[in-house]
Amino acid sequence: MEKIMPNRLDRGFYLYQKEFENKALEVLRSGWYVLGNEVKCFEHEFAGYIGSKHCIGLASGLDALWIAFRVLGIKEGDEVIVQGNTYIASVMGITINGATPVFVEPDEFFNIDASKIEEKITPKTKAILIVHLYGQASNMKPVVDLCKKYKLRLVEDCAQSHGAKFNGQMTGTFGDIGCFSFYPSKNLGAFGDAGAITTNDDELANKIRVFRNYGSEKRYYNQVVGTNSRLDEIQAGFLRIRLTHLNELATEKEKICKRYLEELKNPKLKLPSIRPGATHIWHQFVIRSEKRNELIKYLDENNIGTIIHYPIPPHLSEAYGYLGLREGSLPITERYASEVLSIPLYNGMTEEEQAYVIEKLNKF
Repeated sequence: MEKIMPNRLDRGFYLYQKEFENKALEVLRSGWYVLGNEVKCFEHEFAGYIGSKHCIGLASGLDALWIAFRVLGIKEGDEVIVQGNTYIASVMGITINGATPVFVEPDEFFNIDASKIEEKITPKTKAILIVHLYGQASNMKPVVDLCKKYKLRLVEDCAQSHGAKFNGQMTGTFGDIGCFSFYPSKNLGAFGDAGAITTNDDELANKIRVFRNYGSEKRYYNQVVGTNSRLDEIQAGFLRIRLTHLNELATEKEKICKRYLEELKNPKLKLPSIRPGATHIWHQFVIRSEKRNELIKYLDENNIGTIIHYPIPPHLSEAYGYLGLREGSLPITERYASEVLSIPLYNGMTEEEQAYVIEKLNKF
């Protein structure tokens, strides 16, 4: 069997090849390539899908994060609470604005342990950033309650959770702002970098629209020092197509993961679990193993590719050395970083490929 990759983006393209190719030609022939009809339509359609009042298309998920904190007025001297075991972009959204990340350990579902947030709140705390990691919705009720109690801003990093729900409510609609990435590997992926912000706040939505376009609402009349972060027309067009198929794509992934959960039986592997009240859209299927290096080598020898999401937690990265957090400061986060492994999962994965991955994992 040819090598089974951890992800195959080409399969997702071939599923709807004709639609994508027709849309590309439509946009190219339109003569309008920035902030046109495709972006406007996608923003409307995605807001409708999520259940938020506004969606503002941006150039990337990282832009969504740092712009979110910028328009909320988060600045130097402020603290933002975030989980320790996230992708570094979540933390960069905070620190690009000069604020300080305050890390909280994760729970057994890989998301922030809501019971450990309150003890980290200080007079400097201005916001909580919730990351719905790997596609599973976080435990939102206690977080929303804390934000009300302490008058904190709530930002959601939904880069991996398009369509995941907690108690029937979509991620990206609980807080002041929801931040989305449409990087090609996401469940709702573009064919390049792309991102968006969702919000129910009219004033925030207007500020973000102005900010993303050089701080200008009317061309050449600049209200603020903004940035250039615009979702382009061709990516918006592709995202509109993918959005119409998102439910069937999610169902397919769910079916593969259900098979993994039922058929993977190896005491050396710890399988992911789903939080009661939450849904999981399976951006990644993440297992844990105390013998991860041996497992990676064994799977590689058997033509199965894997990825570690993520081998170095942000607090131990060189980039955040200045925070002065040493190894041992977040033991659960660090243990996860040494054990987690994402196994192959993608739309268009054949039953034969699934069976082969299961067989080899069970034999490890």
